[in-house]
Amino acid sequence: MQTSVTMVLGASTNPERYSYMATVMLLEKGHAVYPYGIKKGMIQSLPIVQDWPKTGSIASLTLYLGPNAQVEYYDQIIALKPDRIIFNPGTENPRLVELAHAANISTIEACTLVMLKTGQY
Repeated sequence: MQTSVTMVLGASTNPERYSYMATVMLLEKGHAVYPYGIKKGMIQSLPIVQDWPKTGSIASLTLYLGPNAQVEYYDQIIALKPDRIIFNPGTENPRLVELAHAANISTIEACTLVMLKTGQY
């Protein structure tokens, strides 16, 4: 039984994108994945969703949006109350880290793919 869900914020149908690779690897490692993106499509057999998940349903949120694109999601991310937010390379954002910490959400600057490959996820 899967007890935690990882949201991939910035999911893409492009197999060359890291968000695509992370979604596939999360699935391969047995994690439940909620791939959220602005464009409809599939990542293998998993549809990319455009509906924001319910508060409390996400354990980890892994970011694949640059800092400027994150701004419109600040309130939604904080209201979601994930246990942690993973800032992948290029997504580092001191303002979102500050907001997350104020809401007791842990943050980490790391690569989800590396974390998965090394058993640190």
